[in-house]
Amino acid sequence: MVEISPKAVPPVCKVIDYKKFLYEQKKREKAQKAKATKVVVKEIRFGPQTDEHDYEFKKKHAIKFLEDGAKLKAFVFFKGRSIIYKDQGQILLLKLAQELEEYGKVEQMPKLEGKRMIMYIAPKKK
Repeated sequence: MVEISPKAVPPVCKVIDYKKFLYEQKKREKAQKAKATKVVVKEIRFGPQTDEHDYEFKKKHAIKFLEDGAKLKAFVFFKGRSIIYKDQGQILLLKLAQELEEYGKVEQMPKLEGKRMIMYIAPKKK
């Protein structure tokens, strides 16, 4: 005897093979897990003094990632003493967010974490 629905009033029970019940339950959970969408996070790395051509090139990739439905993690990496250019890194990320406004929505504004300034952009729903 297996209890199918314990929250129902009165509780629902069935007389079946317990091992078969467990097997079918596992099978259902596995099928449900396969249907769940997996979030893909793509990264784009900038330097504090990234050139205009490099910026445009990376922006094209960012647009492609967002159109494919992946989240975007854009970050500025500060090497050595370049940490003094924090404001340039923030300006760069905010410029990127503004130009990608039609493709995605900023999930997290630029935030300095150690030697990286990170910003997340989620794709817009179609």
